Amino acid sequence: MIAALTAAERGARVVLDEAAPPVFRGGNTRHSRNLRLAHVAPTAFQPGAYPVDEFAADVARASDGAGDPALISVLAEGSVEIADLLARHGVVFQTREVPPSRKTAFFLGGGRSAINALWRAAERAGVILRTDRRVVSLSARGVKSAAVIAACGGAQSDLSHGFVDRGSPFVTGEILHDLLADGARSGGEAGAHHLVAVDARSPDHDGGIVTRVDRLDLGMVVDPHGRRFAEESAERGPTRYALWGRRIAALPGRFALLVLDAEGRAAMPPTVWPPLCFETLAELADAFSLDPAALAASAEACGRVRRPPFFVVPMRPGTAFGGLGVAVDARARVVNRDGTIRPGVFAAGMIMAAGVIGTGYVSGVALTIGAVFGRIAGEEAARHALGR
Repeated sequence: MIAALTAAERGARVVLDEAAPPVFRGGNTRHSRNLRLAHVAPTAFQPGAYPVDEFAADVARASDGAGDPALISVLAEGSVEIADLLARHGVVFQTREVPPSRKTAFFLGGGRSAINALWRAAERAGVILRTDRRVVSLSARGVKSAAVIAACGGAQSDLSHGFVDRGSPFVTGEILHDLLADGARSGGEAGAHHLVAVDARSPDHDGGIVTRVDRLDLGMVVDPHGRRFAEESAERGPTRYALWGRRIAALPGRFALLVLDAEGRAAMPPTVWPPLCFETLAELADAFSLDPAALAASAEACGRVRRPPFFVVPMRPGTAFGGLGVAVDARARVVNRDGTIRPGVFAAGMIMAAGVIGTGYVSGVALTIGAVFGRIAGEEAARHALGR
């Protein structure tokens, strides 16, 4: 949306093709809450300060060295202006007191509200908006254009990987694979995903953040045999989400159980689906074909699962996005395998995010990548199309 708005403001005639029907427009942004923004002083949305250098260091650390330093620098510096840009187009943020976050700003009304505001802004700017338009190849897109911006995400909705897709079912990866097959350089790692533990009762697609299982430290997590395989209380920061997603993905059947006693259940945050209840551990073991002796030993070793009744949340790994993308330069131009620039082809958002964050993640960075590089792609595409 930012790419389309920016290009239109620069004088280009813009057509935006959205694969989803109107109610599902906006990709994974519909499920988002916040975006990561650097700022030198308190703002209406964020307390304290979050310097550009600290932002860049956080992203570089999360990428584990796989992120391009030049792209990380562009992202960090560009993030400073994004809140004002979005607000100018009608996006409303929560004040910094609700909730407090020094590093991220939260949308009032969530990602759907932000998408709706940007959609209305694009309509006012004269962007031709078309929904239910599934584009599978840039060479056969049916639109005669001087420039094209791929801002269609990766390929996380492909269920062949065996994960729950927390995001949009319309992020299918045709454009990503089309570009790679046509000679674009890849970024990131094929087969990699940003995973978190989600309720196994979640829908295959589009469950969003409410499917995520939290507070594993209130009980114990066991594998399909009833054995614990990690200390649940060892990690308490936001990195715990991805850590548990990877752990469950490595288990047989990619399945685990969070087991709570009555005390743990009482302290559990609200969930979409209520935990399953069993009067005894033996009954629980029988219901899930666990080794009852192993389950009892796990409970004894854990020390947090003692008082009946016992409660269970079945878990699977859920993906928000994949770790493969196309490579771009600092001007959001798609780079070919031979190092040349692909004329008139630009990319923004999760289709190119692997070049920034590798297979890692920090809260709110996905939307910032989309906004910062969307703005750049819109400017560059308009300049290319208008011959400037």
